[in-house]
Amino acid sequence: MSGIELESHQVVLRPLVTEKGVHQSEKYNAYAFEVNKIATKADIRKAVEELWDVRVVAVRTQNRKGKPRSSRLAKGHTPDWKKAVVQLHEEDRISFF
Repeated sequence: MSGIELESHQVVLRPLVTEKGVHQSEKYNAYAFEVNKIATKADIRKAVEELWDVRVVAVRTQNRKGKPRSSRLAKGHTPDWKKAVVQLHEEDRISFF
């Protein structure tokens, strides 16, 4: 899309460890990450396979809107971000702890 080549550590910004995410990882072997907004599904697949040495079965992405925030008189919103849910091969696991 933009022609910029991203390194693996630039694609995956951080894992999203939430109650829902832990449930997905235990039941469906799917893990959620905050990823770079310009990263494609192919970029995300390659980055996760390189960083954690696992086999990726599927990648689903969402573009998330920032939430409105206000502080005294100033109104604004948090930045928009991209979320990726990566499903792994049934034999592979990622341990964040």
